[in-house]
Amino acid sequence: MKRYASLDHADAMVAIEAIRAELERRGKAAVVAVADDHGELLSLLRVGAAPLPSITIATNKAWTAARERKQTRDIGRASRDPQSGFDIAYYGDPKMVGWGGGVPVLADGEVVGAIAVSGLSSEEDAELASLGAAQIAGAGRAS
Repeated sequence: MKRYASLDHADAMVAIEAIRAELERRGKAAVVAVADDHGELLSLLRVGAAPLPSITIATNKAWTAARERKQTRDIGRASRDPQSGFDIAYYGDPKMVGWGGGVPVLADGEVVGAIAVSGLSSEEDAELASLGAAQIAGAGRAS
């Protein structure tokens, strides 16, 4: 039997709270999604007047980062490469996205979940998602 680690609700709340506080400090609105190691949603927060499509996008970013075990911006960059690029639809699931803002969370070198932010620029989404992952690590829950 294989045993594995995964984020849980407590981990999700650590990330959600850190990102929420930073969004409020910056006076910005976005959606935050936290997923388990399979990409299934653990927690979702819509801060302020974040655009409604960001709910689905953040959920899909978290799903993609957890399932593919890499940052969503890396998937997007690879798909747009002029030499070796590929149609992201080849992944076979319409939830797969390549915009920045989805980051996997690691514990002992294994992906245990993912955090995603949507509603801002891809760079700021990724920065805030990474902040959430770092907060989980800082709480001793993952690294």
